[in-house]
Amino acid sequence: MADSNATPVKAPGVSSALPKDALRLSESSLIPGDSETIAAWKIAFFGAIILLVALPIFRPDPFREILSFVPDGLTATFTVTLASICLALVIGLLAGLGRIARTKVINRIATVYVEVVRGIPLLVQLFYIYYALGPLLHLNGLMSAIAALSFCYGAYLAEIFRAGLQSIPKGQMEAALALGMSRTQALWRIILPQTIRVILPPIGNEFIALLKDSSLVSILAVSDLLRRGREFASTTFHYLEAYTVVALIYLIMTLFFSRLVGIMEERLRTHGRKHH
Repeated sequence: MADSNATPVKAPGVSSALPKDALRLSESSLIPGDSETIAAWKIAFFGAIILLVALPIFRPDPFREILSFVPDGLTATFTVTLASICLALVIGLLAGLGRIARTKVINRIATVYVEVVRGIPLLVQLFYIYYALGPLLHLNGLMSAIAALSFCYGAYLAEIFRAGLQSIPKGQMEAALALGMSRTQALWRIILPQTIRVILPPIGNEFIALLKDSSLVSILAVSDLLRRGREFASTTFHYLEAYTVVALIYLIMTLFFSRLVGIMEERLRTHGRKHH
């Protein structure tokens, strides 16, 4: 018989927040929230856009040439970022499940992976995978970059998944088992859907952080945004102008996605209040 104190099997609101250790993994300061933060976000975002538009108008040489030179880098940046976050989500989910697994061996492997990867700087991991493992596995610069970013961010996402899974009341699992579900069925049908709603904002923050860290792949001969800017600067010696454009583009992208994450978090919070 089911425990009379078991919580009914229904999706809880967002009010059941993640534990504090998971929230520390995200860059919550990036998300516009209160009115003052939103006002500052608008100043930074639209100010960067206005500046990026005005520079080629008032100084066509060299800013127009720079803006025609860097779009290829944007494609590479988004390719690396999107591929890495997708793979990191899979790795993070598996490692997060391993972190709460009852099997001691699986739990130990997942824990060691998380602790080791989080203890090594991303730049070192990029060099290691490209120069040490790349020749053995026949990985080019792009594949090495995606592998390193996925492997690194998978460890951080694992902790987010772990904290999200543990934030769901145990009564949810007990009630699902009382209804005749197996633990696996209860996990995929009841626990994970609720967990995903809770962890979406932190995952959004990790995506923003990954977008910025993707600039590190320029050291692996990947023609991303930063490398294209560096190539232009090294041939024309317009270092200030080239890096100003690169910085403005990164700022616009980061602020844009931070606003999307903020909107998503607010909608989840509003949806959660409606269910209470």
